[in-house]
Amino acid sequence: MAKSVRFDRQLETMLEKAAEALGVSQSNLIREAIAEKCREVLRPPLAQSLAPFLGRINSKGGRARNTGAAFKRALREKRAK
Repeated sequence: MAKSVRFDRQLETMLEKAAEALGVSQSNLIREAIAEKCREVLRPPLAQSLAPFLGRINSKGGRARNTGAAFKRALREKRAK
């Protein structure tokens, strides 16, 4: 389906140079750029994408369990200096 779009001179010049640098037609560059932007805008929220994985991992915490206490100690030591 054909669409008509108007560019100012600066954008037209940038389009010409970018298409030439990439070795693609201006039409192809425009199509690819629009498709990329549409995918970005329509991408599902991260929480939705991660939903099948959230809450699936059981961990005993390991070393991460002690990071809060270690951070507090580091702050106390820094303040004492």
